[in-house]
Amino acid sequence: MNNKKVFCEECRKDVNYIINNKQMEGTIKGETYNYLGEIAHCIDCQSEIYVPEINDFNLKALYDEYRIKNDIISLDKILEICQKYEIGKRPLSLLLGWGEQTFSRYCDGYIPTKQYSEILKKIYEDPEFYNRILEENRDNLKSESAYRKSKLAVEKIIEKTLTEKSKINMAIEYLLYKCEDITPLALQKSLYYIQGFHFAFYGKFLFTEDCQAWVHGPVYPDIYFRYSDYKFDPIKCNVEIDDTVFLSSERAILESVVKNICCYSGKILEKFTHSELPWLSARGELSDTELSNHVINKEDIGKYFVNVKEKYNMINPNDIESYTQTMFKQI
Repeated sequence: MNNKKVFCEECRKDVNYIINNKQMEGTIKGETYNYLGEIAHCIDCQSEIYVPEINDFNLKALYDEYRIKNDIISLDKILEICQKYEIGKRPLSLLLGWGEQTFSRYCDGYIPTKQYSEILKKIYEDPEFYNRILEENRDNLKSESAYRKSKLAVEKIIEKTLTEKSKINMAIEYLLYKCEDITPLALQKSLYYIQGFHFAFYGKFLFTEDCQAWVHGPVYPDIYFRYSDYKFDPIKCNVEIDDTVFLSSERAILESVVKNICCYSGKILEKFTHSELPWLSARGELSDTELSNHVINKEDIGKYFVNVKEKYNMINPNDIESYTQTMFKQI
């Protein structure tokens, strides 16, 4: 129940209300889109009532679905661009040679054209691309200080990318290159198994990042938000990787995970993790559907997979197959 009251036409008074999810349909530019929206009911008479915030939520959900179906950049990413590169909305429009208010309208929810969307996606994803635009079009800016501030921000991002390319990102590139149809859900579970089996065989974790015990299994939050637009679809990858950047021990784990774990769907791997102690311990008394950001203790991950290695008499990473086949038979 919501504490904020709204007017109910049936009861003729301000009432509390409850919110339920509902599959809805909406039309944009003559096309119909299905999306998961919300509906409010009066707590007293159960009639449907109008709540401005819920109407705004449903409108955003409809437009989000339109963006996904038409491969248009999300509103969240649009809003992040100015913060990421420390540039104002109007200066960014000028930098791109657009109308002064164009980018501001996109920040207010207006949907960009496919052409402008592709430019914004590339700016969001590729600091080097933005840096080139900043240099080539700096004369479009009416303030030298705006240029210097944004230049400093993008150079810091580029420097960080070059000097701090973490093992988890290298592993992600490897998985995306080797697995043609890996979804965000399957990617998360594969990273978790890389972490666990690397410790089991070599006594140390490959990543420094922690994963959390979310409803659908272990999740690395930053990676989740990076690929959230794909939802249940395979992640597109245009990057080729030179696997010689990995140690032979690291490559052995990665190759075995690709062969023996990535062959299963994300939902199957989710079921695997739901029966494993690290996720269960981190969840504690929570129900299967309760949200959680509890960190899965690395010690629990290490201990569990060392026990798995011993139980299945694993000699080398290729022996992971015996574990996954057993898990698959049990679900």
